[in-house]
Amino acid sequence: MRPQNLEEKVVWYCLIGTYGLYFLGACYFSISLIAWFLTLYLCKKLWNQTENTATEDKITIPPSVWIWIISMLVIEVALIMGHIDFDLGIPKIITSSINWARNWAYLALFPLIGCLNIRPKLLYRGVCIVGLQSLIMIPIFYIAHELHLPNVLYSSPLRFIGGNDVTFYSVQLYVFEDGNVNQIRLSLFAPWPPALGLVGCVYFLLSSQETNRKWRLIGMLASVAMIVSSVSRLGILCLATVPAITWILVNFIEPKVQLAAGVISLFTGMFAPFVIDSLKIFKEQFSQARADSSQLREVLGRMALAGWKEAPIWGHGIIAPRGIPFTKFMPIGTHHTWFGLLFEKGAVGLIALAFPLLWSFIDLLYKAYKNQTAKVALSVLLVLFLFTFGEKIEGLVYLYWPGLIIMGIAFKQKI
Repeated sequence: MRPQNLEEKVVWYCLIGTYGLYFLGACYFSISLIAWFLTLYLCKKLWNQTENTATEDKITIPPSVWIWIISMLVIEVALIMGHIDFDLGIPKIITSSINWARNWAYLALFPLIGCLNIRPKLLYRGVCIVGLQSLIMIPIFYIAHELHLPNVLYSSPLRFIGGNDVTFYSVQLYVFEDGNVNQIRLSLFAPWPPALGLVGCVYFLLSSQETNRKWRLIGMLASVAMIVSSVSRLGILCLATVPAITWILVNFIEPKVQLAAGVISLFTGMFAPFVIDSLKIFKEQFSQARADSSQLREVLGRMALAGWKEAPIWGHGIIAPRGIPFTKFMPIGTHHTWFGLLFEKGAVGLIALAFPLLWSFIDLLYKAYKNQTAKVALSVLLVLFLFTFGEKIEGLVYLYWPGLIIMGIAFKQKI
């Protein structure tokens, strides 16, 4: 597997060099450079494109990518308006806009980068190689805990120029959670364990498309190991449900599937009380698995909704700088994409994310009946949607960006 052009070289070496960048504390910083470099490269190629440009070299930007670009620009407008409403000042607007360019903008940039000549199989193999590296690192990180090595080895000086929290530039071997759980969780090259669960789910979907059986097995096993070692409840849930949901959606036009759905619906209606009680029990057990975390997320959600009422249209512009002791000093607007959007960007920001997600779902579902890449992209989209209820997905794009490039590739393919 060899990259054949500049864009493939950049993507390939950045992906397989994930752990090298991580130990340099440069993952977050380097992905920022790569995202904007490839975007400018695409713009240059688009500017130089003429009628005589070879068909295989021509760049076309599909409507779905434009939807993401416009929607992320709307989020920037909501950010500016929120700052103006609360009189936060020009310097704060500039700082927040730079942060927008390093998180929200990526949700549009990486699908746009997918419009370049990048082969999906290159990403599938790259993810499997990172998986092999992860299988080596996981036992080493567990041994580090047994040897009582410090959980955080060091932080890169890049934090002084790269922005964002120091966690994004730290080399962390493990996380020990005391209290009512007393368990070891790994985050590997992610900033915290649940983020690794998200990455593991996306990597599982991509590695399952690898054509080489050996690499496919390594990639899928490594993805499962990443999810399990992160002890991410949402990651385990996505791993178990998203492939099944995708299969049902793609095959629902089949008469047998429709007949089975009708029979299931009939029995579900007949035993509705039992089904409802079972779902309630599952929800309680899901929450009790890590009760402290569930309680914290619930409190932060209620506080975010209460704060949203103060600025329902444009939001507050920024998250609260520091939380209260009851929330373990976690600020309002964290741990949940939708609550965070309502608090920071108001109803405008929420719609600006919900609309492209819905549009992309319809586009990919239509294409998934005939196109395997679209089917994979649809699964990635479902994972991201589910994780919006437990993480702020915009801040973790630098980890799952291969999935967004696959979405961009699927958007440009025609049926």
